[in-house]
Amino acid sequence: MSTVLPILLFGFVLGIKHATEPDHVIAVSTIASRTNKLSLSSLAGVFWGIGHTVTLFVIGMVIIGMEQQIPETTAMWLELVVGVMIVVLGITSFRSTYTIPDKKEVKINHLHLKSTFIGIVHGLAGSAGMVLLTLTTVDNRWQALLFILIFGVGTIIGMMLFTTFLGLPFIWMKQKQTIYQFIVKVVSLISIIYGLYYMYNIGIEEGLLF
Repeated sequence: MSTVLPILLFGFVLGIKHATEPDHVIAVSTIASRTNKLSLSSLAGVFWGIGHTVTLFVIGMVIIGMEQQIPETTAMWLELVVGVMIVVLGITSFRSTYTIPDKKEVKINHLHLKSTFIGIVHGLAGSAGMVLLTLTTVDNRWQALLFILIFGVGTIIGMMLFTTFLGLPFIWMKQKQTIYQFIVKVVSLISIIYGLYYMYNIGIEEGLLF
């Protein structure tokens, strides 16, 4: 137990850090910036973390149980999907600033579903790296199970804290529609630009498409 605890602590801290990676932060920001309550902003992070954790856990344990590795090409295609998703989220968020005010808020159920879906996509893309990290960190399958779960708890907490912090200025500026919509557009454009860069990096720089 004295040997396992430091490993689990490492997984927890790594999970918090993992939640704040640029592609995660930018994707969830497009949702958190459109919420009208701080609790909904926080939940955007929580549901992202749940989707991310469940996906990592299921795929991770299947792959580890089969003693296999996810092919590098497959992992890269999944990363490319993340780039496409980030661009789509940015476009959707940008377009929302032109909708009728009483219809532009994200409905609660839709918010939960969308956040979970984003987490699932990120989990799929990160499964190859998670499996490799787990195999090089733990000694057996039980430790692998615990490590992935603790890592997941870290990502949930990390993203919840981030989206709560992110939601504050948007809620404060909600009454100042001109400023609010401008900032949402900025966040959306950042998402689109970053997503295109992400796709270019995976598809061209790393040679997936050519």
